[in-house]
Amino acid sequence: MISNITDVVVDEIKLWQSRPLDEVYPILYIDGIRVRIKDNGVVTTKVAYLAIGVDVDGRKHSLGCWIQDTEGAKFWAKVLTDLRNRGVRDILIACCDGLTGLPDAIRSIFPDTVVQTCVVHVIRNAMRFVSYKDRKPLAASMREIYTAPTLEAAELARDAFAKTHGKQYPGAVDVWNNAWNDFTPFLDYPAELRKIVYTTNQIESINFQLRKITKKRGHFPDKDAAMKLIYLGLRNISTQRGGASGTGTWGWKIALNTLTQLFPGRLTF
Repeated sequence: MISNITDVVVDEIKLWQSRPLDEVYPILYIDGIRVRIKDNGVVTTKVAYLAIGVDVDGRKHSLGCWIQDTEGAKFWAKVLTDLRNRGVRDILIACCDGLTGLPDAIRSIFPDTVVQTCVVHVIRNAMRFVSYKDRKPLAASMREIYTAPTLEAAELARDAFAKTHGKQYPGAVDVWNNAWNDFTPFLDYPAELRKIVYTTNQIESINFQLRKITKKRGHFPDKDAAMKLIYLGLRNISTQRGGASGTGTWGWKIALNTLTQLFPGRLTF
């Protein structure tokens, strides 16, 4: 019955997923939330990936949502091609969680885009290898890496981290080494811009509200049902809180001036 009632939004979802977009987004966040969906009689976990674009006025907009079993280069190429076909000409900085195939797909379709790995996710991934009693000193050591004033200082902090903890926790050291190339771009930026681009937590408030409404349902009968609820959730956030279709970005004016200097001629007003 619920599916029949919500069928009225199917056409609305199609229009939303194909609507024209801005030519330039200074920042693009890509993150995902896990949803449980029944597939061939078995309930499995899939990921609903969200693309949140920050426009030149600092407003966050949900550009689209894609539900996929597994990520990969082919899937991400399709997502980014979709954004380009809908009018996106340029993205200055893409902030993501090092999703498989995503950085390469971004560079192939938007070759001038800087890809920035979410620092929070790097820390979380490293902490998976660390026993609870040792987390506090390792967290302090990692803080020296991501708060370093320069790339050279960050490299010294990483080497010190490896020397101090590498023997006991080589997995944590490997996490930093593997993420390094996509972690470091923001170290070239001033503090006011770092706060905005270094973590996908900038859109965590949207994800948090979506997780609340999806977890209450247990599991969905199919992908379409999950997409309906996620879309309605995004629409409700937009209407009630200004979220998916317009949340402001704290300190945006200062960051915008910095972006104008770092990426001359690429912002469209």
